[in-house]
Amino acid sequence: MKTTFVRQWFVFLAALLLSCSVFAKGPLAVGDIAAGALPPEARQTLDLIRQGGPYPYAKDGVVFGNYEGVLPRQKRGYYHEFTVKTPKARNRGARRIISGGNPQTSGEYYYTGDHYRTFQRIRE
Repeated sequence: MKTTFVRQWFVFLAALLLSCSVFAKGPLAVGDIAAGALPPEARQTLDLIRQGGPYPYAKDGVVFGNYEGVLPRQKRGYYHEFTVKTPKARNRGARRIISGGNPQTSGEYYYTGDHYRTFQRIRE
């Protein structure tokens, strides 16, 4: 009887720990990339952001929701996204730069080449 109780308790704890790790949300690791190591199109987009445009895509500058939770948590409206041209793409492609704070002046920029799955903080 005691062995059954211990076994059930162990199974309960294991299930609880597993559910916490599977459903935990929060920022994942964000790597770094030097601005000079970005693709040339990303460096051009970064220059446009600092100049305040004009941007080639109508959606450039819209609020980025950070729904994936990869970037540090901030209030809605803190992040904005900008398209990085992808050569030979028929649409906007998967590459973006996300800015934190005021896009022109904050200096907080993230690059994603895989449509928000991973991010790299751009270091000047």
